[in-house]
Amino acid sequence: MSDDNMTAQSCRVQGVFMSVSDMGAAPTVVLDAGEDSTIPIYVGLWEAISINNALNSEMLPRPITHDLIVELFRNFEIALDALHIDSLEEGVFYAKLLLRQGSRTEIMDCRPSDGIAIALRYRAPIMIEDTVVESAAVKKDDLPRMVDLKEYL
Repeated sequence: MSDDNMTAQSCRVQGVFMSVSDMGAAPTVVLDAGEDSTIPIYVGLWEAISINNALNSEMLPRPITHDLIVELFRNFEIALDALHIDSLEEGVFYAKLLLRQGSRTEIMDCRPSDGIAIALRYRAPIMIEDTVVESAAVKKDDLPRMVDLKEYL
């Protein structure tokens, strides 16, 4: 974040899918990368379900981990300014939560899947570094077969 050369763009979560190939099926969050480009991020099943719940504004009867974190932040008046997906190294995405409490700011490392689940609940912007977009974006037509998560489960 302190590097002035870094620029990021806002992106939208298109949805949560099961990416189906000969290798099997993998839960995948698909981010919009502008025009007809997307960024698929493979996540764990529980994170996929949590992100899907947040996208569809579905609340479970008991709070799951991401609900608990958001509730904790809100009760202690911690604002989430953004989730910043800032690097991609050897196929692994890295992200940070940009948090603020009064005049104090903190940047916390997190897995993109957790960050997305939390940011959606906060309706906070999801930012992605241009360099990550350049290396990770794929044309929508080049994605493996995507099955809606709900259908798959």
